[in-house]
Formats: sequence, structure tokens, C-alpha cells
Amino acid sequence: MTSYLIATLVLVVIATLSGLALNLQWGLGGLVNFGLFGFYMLGAYVCSLLEKQGVAPLAAMLLAIAVTAAVSALVSLISVRLSEDYLAIVTLGFAESLRLFISYEEWLTRGTLGIPNIARPFALLVPQAWRDVFFLGFCLLWLAIVFVVLQRLARSPFGRMLRATREDSGVAEALGKNLLCVRAKTFALGGAILGVAGSLHAFYYTYIDPTQFTSILTAYAFMAVILGGRGSNAGVVVAGFTVILLLEGSRMLAGVVPWLDGSQLAAIRLSLVGVVLLAMLIFKPNGLLPEYRLGAPSRRT
Repeated sequence: MTSYLIATLVLVVIATLSGLALNLQWGLGGLVNFGLFGFYMLGAYVCSLLEKQGVAPLAAMLLAIAVTAAVSALVSLISVRLSEDYLAIVTLGFAESLRLFISYEEWLTRGTLGIPNIARPFALLVPQAWRDVFFLGFCLLWLAIVFVVLQRLARSPFGRMLRATREDSGVAEALGKNLLCVRAKTFALGGAILGVAGSLHAFYYTYIDPTQFTSILTAYAFMAVILGGRGSNAGVVVAGFTVILLLEGSRMLAGVVPWLDGSQLAAIRLSLVGVVLLAMLIFKPNGLLPEYRLGAPSRRT
């Protein structure tokens, strides 16, 4: 039971990191990224390939973060004239193209055979019995770092510029803001966070292949942002834990309702999440913890 709880919490942290990346790009910046799973996959593969080439796991992770950030910025520059729906299509196309490249270029990625035996950071320094607990702490440390950075960013002049761009990009540009630079920085920062999440994914499973990276990862991130509150980092953290714990905890229904088979249970679990999302959109459309907004004080008569 302890191992299952640790595994669930690791998945929660990784999913929450993906949600925070999307919240930065879409929640604060208004940049729709349907190809989130592609950047996540890029981080996982770059980290794994570097580690297999003899690079220390932590160094491989840092390099993967840098590469994912750079590629994310490049994709944003390629799609400079696109916005909203068209930008979403471009990012989704990039993600699918990357998945196909990884699947068929066996000389580089081993294709569908995957990459096995990926070493975790500091694994040799920790006793075997405590390695999973240590890795959970390592994941939580990264989550804390990312959360603090994003909170400070949201309250900075750059964060206010992101909100202005999201609300009305034309007004922001008229005020002299360089929207191209804003877009590139936003995608790069979001890509760096996805590089963290992808690297942790590779370290946790110690084996990756293209089938692990599908659009469901993007769906989970959107669930976390919508449920938590668009633009609210604290809301995304709460929602990330809620969504994944709901999905994983509902596995226990198999023991309570023995006549459910695997496919029926999976359908019920996703339906349960759908019902929760619909209820939230109806009764709390701004999310569990809505984004804090400054308002003018009301005048007393």
C-alpha cells in the first residue's frame, strides 16, 4: 500500500508540473498549446538519451530542460503569425510529428523498442529500501521550485504583461510591448517546465517508449487548469492532486464492485472526472481557486 501511495503521489507531481506549464502558456499568456505532450516527450527522450550516453542523470535532466525550452521558443517563432485555434493546430502537429520521428528513427531513439534501464539521480547514494521515497522527495522539490518561480513571475511586471496580452493583445502592442518576445519567453518557460516533467517521467519509469506519450497527457493538463482556475498556480496544484487522485483512487472500485471489468472501470473513471468538470463549470466556472485580480474599491455613499 505504501508503494502504491508513493507511486500515485509521483504521478500527481508530474501531472501537476504539466498543468503549471500549461497554466503559464494558456492560463496567463492566452497561448493555446494542444501539443503539450510533444514537448513533455521531448524532455523525456533528451534526458534518457543523454543519460544512456554516460551523462550524469542530473546533468542530463538540466540539459533536457534547456533543449525543451529552446525548441519550444523556436516553435513559437515559427508560428509567429498564428493565434488561438491555428496556434493550437501547429503545436499539435509538432507533437505528432515528433512522436512519429521517435517511433521510426530507430538509429537514434530505438523506436518502438524504447529506452530501458534509465538511471535516477543520486540512486547509488540512497539505500534500495528508500529510493522510491527519496525520488518522491526529489519530485516534490522540483514542484516547489517551479511553483515559487511561477508565483513570483505572476506578480512581476512580466506576469502583468502576460495578462494584458491575454486580455487584449492589440492594446498591449499599441502600448509598445513586443508580443513576439513575450510569446517566445512564455513558450520557452513553459517548455522548460515540461522538460522537468518529462525528465521525471523517464526517471520514474526507468523505461520509455512512444506509446507512453499521447494526447491524454494534454487532456490531464487542461483538466487541472480548468478545474483549478485559469491563471491560478495554487488552483492548478490543488486540481492536479484532485484529478489524479480521483483517477487513481477510483481503481479501488474494482474491489468494491467485482462485476466491473477493466474496460468498464476505465470508462467509469473517465466519466467520473467528466462529471466533476461539468459540475465545476456550472457551479464554479472560475475554478477552485480563481486567479486573483485587482479591482477598484467600491465607493460608499
